[in-house]
Amino acid sequence: MLIKILQPDFVHEDERGRLTQLARRGYTQINVVSTNGGAFRGGHFHKTSTEAFFVVRGALELAVSKDGSDERYTFSENDMFEIPPYVVHSMNYLRDTILVAMYDKGVENADGTKDIFAG
Repeated sequence: MLIKILQPDFVHEDERGRLTQLARRGYTQINVVSTNGGAFRGGHFHKTSTEAFFVVRGALELAVSKDGSDERYTFSENDMFEIPPYVVHSMNYLRDTILVAMYDKGVENADGTKDIFAG
């Protein structure tokens, strides 16, 4: 398996709603990504950064590849997954989607370059 399926650290639900704790440590860059249904993102990999995603709302198809191995997944609300370095990843959004994207090192390097490479 080229990716790792994750579970949030903690989930609490009651009559008021839901609290989902994604992580207590380990990430230095956290983004909220809003994408329109039918859009495409990705086609790249990171050399140093591990990237984790949590689907807040919506659905997407994830295609990953590395060293001749290809895998496809469908993720929707409350799914969480992690993509390690050197795995090319692309996402086709099945409907309007909101993701939390977390990087262990971030993609902006101190020298101004980015850890994003075309796949």
